[in-house]
Amino acid sequence: MKEENMIRCAACLVILISLMGLTQNTWLKKRPPWPPTDTIRIESGLISGTQTENGDLRIFKGIPYATPPVGDLRWKAPQMVEKWEGIRKCNVFGPNAAQLKPIPFLVFTSEFLIPDHGVSEDCLYLNIWTSAKSNREKRPVVVWIHGGGFVNGSGSVAIYDGQSMAKKGVIFVTINYRLGIFGFFSLPELSAESPHHVSGNYAIMDQIAALQWVHRNIEAFGGDPDNVTIDGQSAGSMSVNCLVASPRAKGLFRHAIAESGGIFIPNIFGAMASLKQDEAEGLRMEKLMQAQSLAELRQIPAAQLLAKAKIFGYGPTVDGWVLPQSIRQIFEAGKQNDADLLTGWNADDGLLLGPPQKAAGYRDQLVLQYGQDAKTFLQFYPAADDSEAACSQMAFSRDMIFGVQNYTWANLQSLKGKVYLYHFARRVPATGEYVRYGAFHSGEIVYVLDNLPFLHRPWEEVDRRLSSMLSSYWVNFVKTGDPNGQDLPNWPSYQTNKKTEMLFSETPAARELPNAPALDFLVHVLSKK
Repeated sequence: MKEENMIRCAACLVILISLMGLTQNTWLKKRPPWPPTDTIRIESGLISGTQTENGDLRIFKGIPYATPPVGDLRWKAPQMVEKWEGIRKCNVFGPNAAQLKPIPFLVFTSEFLIPDHGVSEDCLYLNIWTSAKSNREKRPVVVWIHGGGFVNGSGSVAIYDGQSMAKKGVIFVTINYRLGIFGFFSLPELSAESPHHVSGNYAIMDQIAALQWVHRNIEAFGGDPDNVTIDGQSAGSMSVNCLVASPRAKGLFRHAIAESGGIFIPNIFGAMASLKQDEAEGLRMEKLMQAQSLAELRQIPAAQLLAKAKIFGYGPTVDGWVLPQSIRQIFEAGKQNDADLLTGWNADDGLLLGPPQKAAGYRDQLVLQYGQDAKTFLQFYPAADDSEAACSQMAFSRDMIFGVQNYTWANLQSLKGKVYLYHFARRVPATGEYVRYGAFHSGEIVYVLDNLPFLHRPWEEVDRRLSSMLSSYWVNFVKTGDPNGQDLPNWPSYQTNKKTEMLFSETPAARELPNAPALDFLVHVLSKK
């Protein structure tokens, strides 16, 4: 009898232990897989970040996505990050890419410029905002690529803050990449040491490395590596153009947003250079620096290189590897990466280097530059008097630098996938000298990222409504490749036989693209150059 009781007790104990194990396993499956401490494990080790005061967002700043490109790694493709021990604090932005000290100019006040926390060649860092509560949520991801003419800018610029977008359900990522002479320097000796026999395009390689990092690690932050959108403005938009064209970026994103920028048509900045052209430019730079070899160039301090390097003129190269052909050739052959596209430009994107010409001088300049085409130019960009000539020059500048690029992109992309075209025309509220800039280049950024508080302007209720609308369109596109959603005006897709755009002004509405004939004419004329 005693033995039977012992057997029963033992059986009960086994059952109890099994039930405890089952309960524990069930609890483990339901428990959010993030640890209770503020740490996340990525491929290179543990990192910690910060949280908003109410705990609804987690923010990680200054995460290295590649080895610092310094010393012998200057002007080399980005390398994988080495693993570290312990917990790496990622609570402050990493250094901005090496660049000249930013000075406010024209309409670009301090909010558009890099924060004053140092510049360095050691700049390959990214930042992440997430409101995901679990690493199993598979939220859509947007990677923001900053502008700045390929010579300045940073992922830490104030107006790029990711909190608002993260609150709307996406994982928001900003990145740094090499700029200027560090991001686009070519030299025969550099091409010779490369396994692909190319040089230049280091900035684009950095962006690809950042996207590869996102693909490998974003699940740890609650993101979906198979639903990534790349979004860029100005030089960032040109970068998106390169990434969609580059076979090296294949499979790293699903959607693309391009705000005021592309590299299809030659304009005042010229056409895309070949590798040989950029190598020749590199040899001139080497001579200017009084260096006898690549080894000597790598020893020159970054500040010294920046002081002597040209300010503008840096950009992507047709190198045969990152970009096997010109971007236009790649798109015309249908070889670009599959990606739904949302693109457009601003009403006052134009840039004049100096005061506008008087009407007579403007007309004479058109004849001198465009010959027999000048008469047609004046039909689209008239100059009956000085005032009209000034307006036409701004419109011509806008269409030549940005309009024809994103217009050509929309036409070519529509042959392969979905396209949504916009025109941002809201005159950004301003006081004093800033009133004259209107819907200026970069003015849409704070609207689409729902970041009006980060730009000090006299905002009105119409701006807050427009910001809510635009950011909702952008988030919907990031999620599904279609900007449309509940309680939003319908945004028809763009097609070559029905050129519809969404006008973003005080009264947003879809409309037929009004200046398509002018853009067609510009594409024809500029393509001959």
